[in-house]
Amino acid sequence: MSEQESFNYTRIAEAIEYIQQKFTEQPTLEKIAEKVNLSPFHFQKMFTDWAGVSPKKFLQFISVQHAKQVLHNSQSTLFEVAYKTGLSGTGRLHDLFVNIEGMTPGEFKNKGENLTINYSFSESIFGLILIASTNKGICYMGFSDDNQIAFSELKMRFPKASFIQQTDEIQQNALKIYTQDWSKIKKIKLHLKGTNFQLKVWEALLKIPAGNLTTYGNIANLIQKPKASRAVGTAIGNNPIAFLIPCHRVIQSTGIFGGYMWGTTRKTAIIGWEASKTNTSDTNV
Repeated sequence: MSEQESFNYTRIAEAIEYIQQKFTEQPTLEKIAEKVNLSPFHFQKMFTDWAGVSPKKFLQFISVQHAKQVLHNSQSTLFEVAYKTGLSGTGRLHDLFVNIEGMTPGEFKNKGENLTINYSFSESIFGLILIASTNKGICYMGFSDDNQIAFSELKMRFPKASFIQQTDEIQQNALKIYTQDWSKIKKIKLHLKGTNFQLKVWEALLKIPAGNLTTYGNIANLIQKPKASRAVGTAIGNNPIAFLIPCHRVIQSTGIFGGYMWGTTRKTAIIGWEASKTNTSDTNV
């Protein structure tokens, strides 16, 4: 990702935050452009280049009504996918496979002692990312608005590990997820620190297709813990792999998007962007 693309996301995020706050008023193109100090023409072009759809269409994608409709239409599909693929082993995410491996009880208990973790910062369409890996796979991937805070979050997860700032092949392979040319991606391996319950929840998240949304209650049903919606929410909130494990696709049953570890505006941006990529009709509206 270029510096210009990163800068564009900052401007677009500001617009998305404004749209999210004002969507019930259906703000005009001129009003949104004014908010981010751009002419309507330049804002329309920048936004469409980034999202693939016009600001007006994107506004529809992130409205509560649209979210409710997606929830209604996708519930059966989600259950069918879960039924066909099961909840263990490899989870299918579009055309690539993600394999989750839990850390050993010793690694879990010892808080990363004897683990060597490589980490690096990289650009993405949704801003800067901190990505970290062990010799077994990706152990953390999070959006970073502040590099120091992001690294502190990583260290809190593995307080006894040794850290080396360097990019490795495991990281480079995983970062191709943001290029959309997934034909070049090898199987992505994740080496995660989590309880058995958390791992089941994270595996279930991999079953949610892009452009679809589901609820905490649906995920609880998928892992056969129908009364554990609150615990599911906690596990989703602790997801250490942004975007790749799509916790952003879980929203409240009312259609409200809800919280996100890496910011509600970014969650809204990702949901709208994915919806725009999977709903290609009427993109010029």
